[in-house]
Amino acid sequence: MSSLVRPFSISEGPCGARPSSVRGTLAAASAQSPARGGRPKLTHPGKAILAGGIAGGIEICITFPTEYVKTQLQLDERSNPPRYRGIGHCVRLTVQDHGVKGLYRGLSSLLYGSIPKSAVRFGMFEFLSNRAKSSTGKLDSKTSLVCGLGAGVAEAIMVVCPMETIKVKFIHDQCSARPKYRGFFHGVREIIREQGLRGTYQGVTATVLKQGSNQAIRFFVMTSLRNWYTADDPHKEMNPFVTGAFGATAGAASVFGNTPVDVVKTRMQGLEAQKYKNTMDCAYQIFRNEGPLAFYKGTVPRLGRVCLDVAIVFVIYEEVVKVLNRYWATN
Repeated sequence: MSSLVRPFSISEGPCGARPSSVRGTLAAASAQSPARGGRPKLTHPGKAILAGGIAGGIEICITFPTEYVKTQLQLDERSNPPRYRGIGHCVRLTVQDHGVKGLYRGLSSLLYGSIPKSAVRFGMFEFLSNRAKSSTGKLDSKTSLVCGLGAGVAEAIMVVCPMETIKVKFIHDQCSARPKYRGFFHGVREIIREQGLRGTYQGVTATVLKQGSNQAIRFFVMTSLRNWYTADDPHKEMNPFVTGAFGATAGAASVFGNTPVDVVKTRMQGLEAQKYKNTMDCAYQIFRNEGPLAFYKGTVPRLGRVCLDVAIVFVIYEEVVKVLNRYWATN
């Protein structure tokens, strides 16, 4: 008999309806809690990893030739004497000697690395920023700088340093009279055979400094511009063209802010890295032998590449996250 009797709930009246007092309490609670569209905009780190990986893979296929030219100019020391007279001359000689595909030498190392690099970068940034955002979902500029720094250091240690070392060695090897690397996996095998696993972690200090400052500057500028555009409303959507313009601005700021570190990192990862005792010694030798302007070698091609890179990555990332939000429900 008892099984047929429905238990009386404090939230319901005898006919299953909620008493007016309870309904009033729930209505008040509902009014105080954010509406569905008013919840703080938090991106799940899993979505950030997937969206970041997709964005990184697409971006590097578009922008790699500018990265190739930038690296060649940074490796071209004045005392050799320099082989290239500028960007156009570098492109012309490369195409003349190796064809158009020569501008894509070393792409495989960056492609294999760009997907996990962007995945780690955005995944770590969202992981950190989700814990730093206010109850309304706003992330202030100073906090974004710290979160960006953490994302940059993580990607430098986990992905960027070995990836960049292999890329630089591949590009430098092409300048040799008799290139010895026949492909990505052959090159990696030879580097590890000759120098051990440490051979893929040359310039780790400079890489951490570069990536940490890179992402700190980019996310700081991007967040500052986003907050300005949305008038501090974290729920306002941004047009992809606006996102691209802000991304390009953030990329330009990072180029002017840390190109000297990038030059030192490139030298520390080249085939002649053994002539430098450490990162500080490399910087000192560049300054003594080539002058302060040498720290800004490759700035123009890097500027073009990075502005395009950051703009593309932020746009694709934001759009992929929007798609994932439709089909992937997360708390």
